[in-house]
Amino acid sequence: MQKRCKWCGSDPLYVAYHDDEWGRPIHDDRRLFEFLILEGAQAGLSWLTILKKRENYRKAFHGFDCERVASYSQRDVDRLLADPGIVRNRLKIESAIRNARGVLKIQREYESLDAFLWRYVDGTPIQNAWKSMAELPAQTKESEMMSKDLKKRGFNFIGPTICYAFMQAVGMVNDHMTDCFCYDEVSE
Repeated sequence: MQKRCKWCGSDPLYVAYHDDEWGRPIHDDRRLFEFLILEGAQAGLSWLTILKKRENYRKAFHGFDCERVASYSQRDVDRLLADPGIVRNRLKIESAIRNARGVLKIQREYESLDAFLWRYVDGTPIQNAWKSMAELPAQTKESEMMSKDLKKRGFNFIGPTICYAFMQAVGMVNDHMTDCFCYDEVSE
């Protein structure tokens, strides 16, 4: 049996997410935007709750098409607030729209969201070597800088802890435990 990071438990959805996605570098703007929105939606909830709703989010937010989300109106906010398949929190929904508008500005300035975000790690994943969950930080200087810069650009639900969780998810840092089978795969 393969050894995994303990946080993923035994839920098949969580295990698949851990094995196939978490910590693997993402450079696609749409997927990066998706993770920004989902990490913000997760605030105060478990990540498993969000994973179970992810397909609903993809449908509700038009496949995380940033231009389309940025153009959402009050009618769309109302539609999303009535959608039981997502977290129906007005502030989080409005944040997703605001953040989509911010992403469009970043894309104009940096050519891509990818270029903007990955500069916090100089374009290369940080390879940590944690032996226990107790060693994992909740935030780092890189996530603090990212959060500060995004907030200056009008983003919200994007504090340094959310930014660090985002960085872990999209492979900007390798935070798999050293005894996890994914650790070596991700660090290659």
